[in-house]
Amino acid sequence: MTPTESRWRHSASRRKALAGLAGFLSGAIRLPGQQDRYRGHVRVAGLEEMRDVFDFEAAAYERLDRETYNFTARGGASEFTVRRNREAFDWVRLLPAAVRGTGSPDASGEILGTKFRYPLLLAPTAAHVALHPDKEEGTYEGCTKAAETPMILSHAASMTFADLAKNNGAPLWFQLYARREMEQNREPCTSAEDAGAKAIVVTVDQQASYYDRAYHDRNLSLRPRRPPRRTGNAARYRFSEGRIWYEWKMFEALRSMVQVPLLVKGLLTGEDAAIAVETGLDGVIVSNHGGRTLDYTPSTLEVLPEIVEAVAGRIPVLFDSGIRRGGDILKALALGADAVCVGRIYRWGLGSFGVPGVTRVLEMVQGELEGSMVRCGAASLASIGPSMVRTDFP
Repeated sequence: MTPTESRWRHSASRRKALAGLAGFLSGAIRLPGQQDRYRGHVRVAGLEEMRDVFDFEAAAYERLDRETYNFTARGGASEFTVRRNREAFDWVRLLPAAVRGTGSPDASGEILGTKFRYPLLLAPTAAHVALHPDKEEGTYEGCTKAAETPMILSHAASMTFADLAKNNGAPLWFQLYARREMEQNREPCTSAEDAGAKAIVVTVDQQASYYDRAYHDRNLSLRPRRPPRRTGNAARYRFSEGRIWYEWKMFEALRSMVQVPLLVKGLLTGEDAAIAVETGLDGVIVSNHGGRTLDYTPSTLEVLPEIVEAVAGRIPVLFDSGIRRGGDILKALALGADAVCVGRIYRWGLGSFGVPGVTRVLEMVQGELEGSMVRCGAASLASIGPSMVRTDFP
């Protein structure tokens, strides 16, 4: 194909222009065709109409292309773990204590030198540019406006840590996918520290992940694609060889490169948590990657007490996977977590409304947490404990 033919093939056509115009008009709020006197909801709701976090998921579904939405929403294989992460919160009941006179609750605290008004951090998630043109800058601005909620920037972000940190706002941590040649990890860690990272989080639960949803939906997409060509023994089983070498001893090498607190993210057993303490790590994050890696794992909530017991207060225990409401946060705190991380919900906020969406999502769960604390008689984080919940794990 000649250069001229290539330009012609990829240039705008009348059909593409009309399709774009039709898509724009179909979402116009005041377009008469969008109004229906028999149904009140025939358009995408506005930000002021959002009532809970789940409304943002519906709005993101309408605004994002299917590939981007599915990357955020879906999980590994049968998605059993995705469902179990949510179901687990139904197995924990909050016990109200109305007559406590707690007054306005104080949810502030500090973890590894990072102060917060709410025990909530933004978990690292990749490629925010696919969700909104403001990419991670928009996410960061949104969480800064929401009580300066700390953010963990993904190693697979759309921009560098140093560029994001120039915006000055909420505390920032950095997430690392370690490379086998240990010296290759020095530059991203040092760069993040020099730019102000308060901690480094090493993710270890995504050694072998494969998302086939995009290929499942390929015939419904405007951008059909073929499965990538795979070579090598590991690739035959649809995972990369880049992370299957992880060993505990890698943290010894990373420790020599990192001066700020070092955490491991992706533990699901008390045994691994005890090893993390013995290895000298400063914190653990209980996570199954939101159900996006190994399917048929337990939910993070049901293994949380085991990990808290193994750590025995020696280092902080953070928690993620499945949180959608402020009550979910209180349940995790009552079972021993020092703080929680959220991922999908702020991606819904960014994908549907940009910066205001991120802020509103976080404000919703923060307000719900305060309300749950009041009803359960918790005046502060220190007063939250197992007596506030009743568990019924299968």
